[in-house]
This record gives sequence, structure tokens and C-alpha cells, in this order.
Amino acid sequence: MSPVSVAKPAASAGPTDIPMLIGGQWRKAAESYEVRDPYRNETVAHAPRSSLADLDDALDAAVGAKASAAATPAYERAALLRRAATLLVARADRIAEVMSRETGKAIKDARAEIIRSQDTLSLSAEEAVRIEGEHIPLDASAMGAGKICFMLRFPVGVVAGITPFNAPVNLACHKIAPSIAAGNTLVLKAPPQSPGVIHELAQIFVEAGTPPGVLNVLYGDIVGPALVSDPRVDFITFTGSPRAGAQIKAASGLRRVALELGGNGVTIVHEDADIAEAAPVCARNSMRLAGQSCISVQTVYVHRSRYDTFVELVVAEVKKLRHGDPLDAATDVGTLIDEAAARRVESWIAEAAADGAKVMTGGKRHGAQIEPTVIAGVKPDMKVVCDEVFGPVISIAAYDDIDAVFRTVSDSRFGLQTGIFTASTALAIRAVRSLRTGGVIINGSSTWRTDQLAYGGVKDSGIGREGPRYSIRDMTEERMVLFNY
Repeated sequence: MSPVSVAKPAASAGPTDIPMLIGGQWRKAAESYEVRDPYRNETVAHAPRSSLADLDDALDAAVGAKASAAATPAYERAALLRRAATLLVARADRIAEVMSRETGKAIKDARAEIIRSQDTLSLSAEEAVRIEGEHIPLDASAMGAGKICFMLRFPVGVVAGITPFNAPVNLACHKIAPSIAAGNTLVLKAPPQSPGVIHELAQIFVEAGTPPGVLNVLYGDIVGPALVSDPRVDFITFTGSPRAGAQIKAASGLRRVALELGGNGVTIVHEDADIAEAAPVCARNSMRLAGQSCISVQTVYVHRSRYDTFVELVVAEVKKLRHGDPLDAATDVGTLIDEAAARRVESWIAEAAADGAKVMTGGKRHGAQIEPTVIAGVKPDMKVVCDEVFGPVISIAAYDDIDAVFRTVSDSRFGLQTGIFTASTALAIRAVRSLRTGGVIINGSSTWRTDQLAYGGVKDSGIGREGPRYSIRDMTEERMVLFNY
């Protein structure tokens, strides 16, 4: 294990006061709360605790703006998103520092997220001018013969968006940009842990020319349940835990939802795999973002004939990673979102060790930070395997029967993405046909996402798909047009 980073870059001075955005106006809340740097335990911001009255005003603003938003030509919506993308890149360093301070994310990962998020905005701009319907031929029946029918797509209206802390810029962009591209209005509830990042993003959209009421941003932990149950909301998009997703689904009634929920990041390494390639990929993708991603590599099933060598290679790779000050450019693994999260992960590691697993490296906690951890010899019922760790922990198990692994993955309550390393095309096709997950990554780990793809899961991992094209499809509704001549 490399030593903790010793460089201590100076943080920006003084906490910031964050306002809400409602109807194009910046507004202070009656109450606020502190946001603390999980590494330094310093106050970095005072964030508004939005009230139900604030929510009411935000929804009224969104409803009031939806007709003009729907009437805005696609080329204008696309131009707005391109301007926002340009501003986002120009402010990448500033926003990355805010993100690192609020969430403990390593600064190089924070900056990479922001640069990547320009793709989400730019791709949404491209899709804004490609929203199309289809012609339905009716000559298949006597009743339809001679008639002309089209299916057209129209904005759904008011979108409610709720985003998490782990990728605060990119995941917010996946709500905001498709909503604008589709001609909707949006009320976004920011993650309580990273409000400053969302404020920076809201400023960018205002400066890019977003009309009042098209984007409204609320903060805190009060307004979420009321937002998703309010009848003025036409569509709900949420990224977060399965528990919260189930509550939102129950509150949604007949309205459609898109829920991007959790996962347990399974990757399979077969006996014919190139383990010199697979081991570093799995090691780094388990520790990136301190493991706080729903597709982080969490559990790796390795054929018994390659198991010992694979474990050795993963441990060697993990030991190269530096953990420490998130603002240090040399840091690979920052903190978890807070000390409570780190204590939970620490307890899960201890439980696995007490039940017979072996901690090969790491496992120790330093405040909100967990050392990058490799656990070997895990069992299927251990929390580090069957639940979502959401921390820098990779668990490795040996297998003899690949079909048994396929059944284990498919029977899991999670079903987001699964990776498989194999030289066999036949096995890869079997995996695609057998694994009940939202995505199967051939010769890659579970941690693979590019912003234009359909991303999402099944079972407790969610409903629907994200990615600009797919989000826009969800954020529009079909209307049949029949020429009855």
C-alpha cells in the first residue's frame, strides 16, 4: 500500500452561501444547513433547506413556463445546450475544486467528470433536433385501408429530477439536458451533500440563456417526497438507492418514472481470459471514485485455475494507488461522502473477515477514508458480495461452474451491469443470453459507461434507461394523428 498523500494543497477560503433558483430568480431559504468537507471536516458552504412553500413556487414556475418551452424551436434548445457545454468546460477547474471539497472525490476524478459532462450536454443538443415520430401503414386491415396515420412525439410537461452526490455534475446533466432538449421544464432537487456543485451548474444554465421557469433548483431533505407526489409533475427521473426508488415508484401513481438505482458490480474472469489485462482493469475500476458508483467493480468471480494469480495481480495493482487529500493531484482514492459511510464500509469488511474471508490489503479507516481494500475467499451471503458496498472494496471468489455463476448473477436482486473476460465468442454469447442485467460488457468490467448509450438496470437496479436519446424518449409522449379520408 502506498503511503497516504502528504501534499496538502490549500483549500479555498470561506464557506459560500448558496441560493435556490425559482422562476429565473435566485432566492434565499428561511433555513440553511452546513456542508462539510469530509476530509478536513471544515464547513465549505451554507446550503438552503428548501421549504414546501419554495417547492410550490418552483412547480408553479415550471407549469407557467411549460407552454413556451414546448413551443421553443429545437434549434434554439440545441444552441442553449451547446452554450452551456462551452461554459462548463471553461469552468472545469473551479467546479472540480467545489466538488472535491464537498464530496471528497479525488480532484483528478472530479475534473474528468466535468469534462466528460460536456458530452452529455452536446449529445442532448444533437438529439434535440432529432425527435421524430413514424408513419404507421394501415392497409393491413379493411378498416384502415386508405387512411394515413402518424405517431408524433410531444414534450411531457413538467419533469421532477432528483440526483445523488457521487457524480453530481454528470448525473444532473443527464436530467437537465434531455429535459431541455425535449422541450420540458424541470424542478431539480439537488443532493444535500453537494449543493455547491449544482449551484455552479445552475449558474451556467442561467448564463447560457435558459428562460425563467425552465430550470428550477431546490435543496435540502424536505421537499423530495412532496415533489414526486405532486400532481403538477408529469414525469419523474431519479438516481439513487433502491429503497428510495421504491418509495418514488409507490408515490408516482399513473405517471411514468425512470429509476437508476443500485448494483453490486459483478465481473467474471473465465479460465481463458487474459488476466494480465483483466486484473488491473478490475482493480482500478473498483477503487475509482472511492468505489462510490453503482457500477463499480465490487465482486469478481474468477475461475479456480486462475484465481491465485488473479488475486496476486489485483493486490499488486491496488497497492499502487494513493489515498489521501482529495485536492492533491497525486491522490487516486479520495474519501467517502462522510464518516458514517466509512464506518459502515469498515464494519462490512470486519464482518467478512470474521466470517472467514481474508483481507489481502487495506481495510483500515481514517476518518471518512477507507484504504483501498482487497478481500479474498468471500461467500455469497456476505454483505460485501450481496449488498451494495459503495466503497473502495473489491471481493474475489473462485468458481468451477460458469453456469452456476450466471445463475447467481441472474438470481441476485440487482441487475445493472455485468462484465465478463473471456476469449470465447461462444461463451460471450451465452453470457448475453443468460445474464439478467441491464448490460453485459464483453472483455471489460462492470464499470463501463459512455453517455450516449442506454444505461440502466432491471430488478432492484431500476426502471428505464438513461442517455440523451433514451431520456428524451421517456420525457416525451406519443400522440396518434389519423387522416380519416
